Amino acid sequence: MSPATSSFSQPTSMAQDLRILYFVRAAFALLWAGLLAAQLPALTPLLLVLYPIWDVLATFADLRASRRSNREATGPRYLNILIGLATAAAVVVALQQGTAAVLAVFGAWAILTGFIQLILGWRRQRAVGGQWPMMLSGGQSALAGTAFILLAHSPSLGIKSLVGYAAFGGFYFLLAAWRLHATKPAALSDTVS
Repeated sequence: MSPATSSFSQPTSMAQDLRILYFVRAAFALLWAGLLAAQLPALTPLLLVLYPIWDVLATFADLRASRRSNREATGPRYLNILIGLATAAAVVVALQQGTAAVLAVFGAWAILTGFIQLILGWRRQRAVGGQWPMMLSGGQSALAGTAFILLAHSPSLGIKSLVGYAAFGGFYFLLAAWRLHATKPAALSDTVS
């Protein structure tokens, strides 16, 4: 395999793997939002713990999808895994303290992981293209997290506010998957031209 062919296949494979992962993440986020919106008392605590655990599993899949790219730093994703595991544990504790505590935990998690997503999207833009939805999602996640913390004690906010957060996240993952399909990565353009 020539160097040109090798550099051509790496971003293409990574983009294909990420596209599949983004579709799966979108489906999960939308399903999770729908189940949380249904307000099933027996299911809600499980859903709240499951969301950060799912993010950890998806981050492992993201690491696998980008394993072909030697240029990608893995540190932010490993940090994201640690934050997700800590968040799942913190949600378990927060559930004993009430809605305000759960929202504060989700808020802190959304801020931290939002910044990681923003940075990762920015770094990937050149390699695979189509990352502006991920950058927007990361920024919006950080803003939503700040709102969760600031409004955690508002009686009108409640757990239902997380439904919109997850639904918007699902929308951004769908948009990113579509953009990866519609956009030729810049690295490919450089290789082909």
